[in-house]
Amino acid sequence: MTTLVDRPNTALLIVDVQNGVVGQAINRDTVVANIATLVDKARAEGVDLVWVQHNSDDLPKDSESWQYVPELVRADAEPLVQKRYPDAFEETDLESVLAERGIGRLFVVGAQTDECIRSTLHGAIVRGYDATLVGDAHTTDDLSSFGAPTPDKVIAHTNLYWRYHRAPGRTAGTVDTAEVDFTAKPDA
Repeated sequence: MTTLVDRPNTALLIVDVQNGVVGQAINRDTVVANIATLVDKARAEGVDLVWVQHNSDDLPKDSESWQYVPELVRADAEPLVQKRYPDAFEETDLESVLAERGIGRLFVVGAQTDECIRSTLHGAIVRGYDATLVGDAHTTDDLSSFGAPTPDKVIAHTNLYWRYHRAPGRTAGTVDTAEVDFTAKPDA
């Protein structure tokens, strides 16, 4: 149902699954394994994969912390979008990468739930994309010492509110890895 014209295709958007981002994240290994399952499924079904990689003072380019986790290997033909802000659309080439491929529907996975995942989901919806969160394929660190809810609650809340999120002419929603169907048309 995307509001974007001539964008019938779907992509798996893999956000910031970098050593320095997910190293201390809750359920890291399970989440990375779920993402790897989705990567394999997308490739087998001919669905585009778009990788997003954060750059910052804490994640300097080419450092070990900046690298994607070793369990996830990007194919050379798969685009890699570099970003400096939580929303993967802000001051990046993500929009043009998706437009070139006719992509209007995104399945979003990665880290951090309470920052880059949420920001990118909202960024996608406001730009006209359908955006589905894969509920068991995103994670975050424990920031409860700073007053945040514990990571399990952050993830559960994000899954809950995105499951029911809507916008005119666009769809949102939350599904688990086992339920992902890249070919199904989104509900209106």
